[in-house]
Amino acid sequence: MDEVCSLVLPQQDTTELPSPNLQPRHRELLPTPCGPIKRWSELACLVKVYFCFALISLLAILVLTAVNIQKEIHKPEEDDLTISLIQLVGILFCIYYVMRGVLQENRQELIVFVLCVLVVMVRSVVNFSVLSSYPTLLTVRFVCILCLGLMHVICASLLILKPNMMAFRVSGALQSLQQQYCLLNLCFSMVTFDLQAQLCLCILILTSGTSISYIHTIVLGVGVVWACITAATGAVSVLKELKPLVWIFVIQNLPQLAYFFYLLYSIISQWGESKTYTLEAAAITGCVVSVAIKCVLFWGLFHLYRSFGQGLRERMFAERLP
Repeated sequence: MDEVCSLVLPQQDTTELPSPNLQPRHRELLPTPCGPIKRWSELACLVKVYFCFALISLLAILVLTAVNIQKEIHKPEEDDLTISLIQLVGILFCIYYVMRGVLQENRQELIVFVLCVLVVMVRSVVNFSVLSSYPTLLTVRFVCILCLGLMHVICASLLILKPNMMAFRVSGALQSLQQQYCLLNLCFSMVTFDLQAQLCLCILILTSGTSISYIHTIVLGVGVVWACITAATGAVSVLKELKPLVWIFVIQNLPQLAYFFYLLYSIISQWGESKTYTLEAAAITGCVVSVAIKCVLFWGLFHLYRSFGQGLRERMFAERLP
């Protein structure tokens, strides 16, 4: 009789519990404000090695770039301060991308990381090829960026092709919620990528040596603060599924789009006045890239907005079950 009861009682208890597909699937994951991440012990040995190598190599290049910027402030004729500052911003964002990409198995972040590394490599090649002299520090930084960048592109590409289980572990077996989770990651990645593009564009205009009005300088300074606030609003609205905050985020992007069109108009109206077209080409490229990023962001945000309230936020930020 006891054996029969022991077989029957668990069946009665399980009927009172929700279906396994409706329970959060990240009990063994670590909750963070940006969503759950994998524990260090869950990472494969090779992934751990690459993760440590990526952080150490990026920090080393960051130190070289910072030392080079310090020298350029006192002797600006040795190198282009603008390119070095943009390189510095790119490396900082690369550290952020590789951390989220590996710990969250986030393909979008890894793809953006690969794109950023490629952009940093191209900028280094262009910057190094136009120098009249080749200081030792710049040569070392150039070689490090090319060699390490190539390794990062190969290793990150292998991680991108690796099967991704985070969507299932966070969202459960429901395919619709898995798609919503991937769309949320896409929007979050585009928010940070958009912030990086705007910071680089502001640095380009402020430090390029081209004379701009005092009012324009103030506008750019306020624009940096505005871009940071807008990115924070977008990230919170996506993670917390706050519909009113989504509309505020969209409205915050309107002045940025207006400034892009104003900048393009200014460049076209003053075309040919400078000896070279480097600034014009870089500014136009920055505007086009920023607008393209915002288009992808708004597309993803539109589809994600319609799926708010379907349980993904509760799954991502639910407390760990005993």
